[in-house]
Amino acid sequence: MSIFLELIPVSEAEEILRKIAPLMGEEAVALSEAYDRVLFRPAAAAEDIPGFTRSVVDGYAVRAADTVGAGEALPAMLTITGRVGMGDGDAGQVAPGECRYVPTGAVIPEGADAVAMIEYAEESGDDLLVYRAVAPGENLTLRGDDFRNGDVIFPAGRRLSPRDLGVLGALGITTVPVCRRPVTGIISTGNELISPDQTPGPGEIRDVNTYLCYGYAQTRGTIPRVYGIIPDERGPLEKAIRQAVAECDLVCISGGSSKGERDMCAAILADLGTVHAHGIALAPGKPTIIGTIDNVPVLGLPGHPASAYVVMVALADVLIAAMTGCEVTRITVPARCAAPVPSTRGREDYVRVRLEGRDAYPLFGKSGLTNTLIESSGLLRVPDGREGYEKGAEVEVILW
Repeated sequence: MSIFLELIPVSEAEEILRKIAPLMGEEAVALSEAYDRVLFRPAAAAEDIPGFTRSVVDGYAVRAADTVGAGEALPAMLTITGRVGMGDGDAGQVAPGECRYVPTGAVIPEGADAVAMIEYAEESGDDLLVYRAVAPGENLTLRGDDFRNGDVIFPAGRRLSPRDLGVLGALGITTVPVCRRPVTGIISTGNELISPDQTPGPGEIRDVNTYLCYGYAQTRGTIPRVYGIIPDERGPLEKAIRQAVAECDLVCISGGSSKGERDMCAAILADLGTVHAHGIALAPGKPTIIGTIDNVPVLGLPGHPASAYVVMVALADVLIAAMTGCEVTRITVPARCAAPVPSTRGREDYVRVRLEGRDAYPLFGKSGLTNTLIESSGLLRVPDGREGYEKGAEVEVILW
């Protein structure tokens, strides 16, 4: 194979990633552990929610017909026959001309079809004066108003939010079927790399990408597994790749993807499996590799930290979403270019930007430096059909 393949558009790379993504299996977790997990199967209501008609105010359960024409000058007079307590299963019955006190959330007695608010009523011994008429259904939550028995509440592939967990609790679902978390193998390559706890000598740099990839893998709901720093030598790198593929669901290799004499990642992937792409019309991230070994996706990331992180956001997001059966979710905000953003037509650019209010300031630092990763608020995507954005252009910024 050639050392560097022809560049493909980002859209084609995304399609490749979706095709090679192995769908994770199902596992059951407790409701308390289901936050940010992806539903494997739809969640449906097994009963009406709420299971009874209840009051939404403190007041008196009445028959609406008994209050027709009630007003300050001529209130309706009803007989109070009792009080309904919270949690009472039997609220009794309201006959014509009668009413019962009900607190917010209590069961409505049979025969009642509305609640007169306590603010517009006055007790006088065993009688109640109602100073405002109510309509049928007023101040009530009806049985099944929230969810009906059999309704599909959440589809498969939904990433569960804290709000979703509350709804699942309301449905009585305490064991949740979710997609298994993918295990992400992380390999950093380079003879120049040393551990962060060491002092670099001439020509040496501390390993950044292991921890960059580790944090990324965690935020995307995967389980990171680190295989350490591997030198630019065929034997050790092939051994690490074989081990990672055997133990993980996807593998990210940073470094070893560029067009260089010692960059052998693509060659190893071709020998052990299949290289689907080597070179993507993406900046930064042009030398990215997409491959598979034994049906395990392998991403060859650029060695420069900023480039590696952009590729993970632009492409690994797509792969992980496809593996867990969900959509790519990104938080974006509208912004305005505070300076021109140049780009080359035919290449998709991801420009780091700093937000100040609605103004997006592009940061054009070198990809080998890490300062723009912390100075930036997110990424401005320039589609491959554009030649950049002019100052003042309205854009969308992908937040980190």
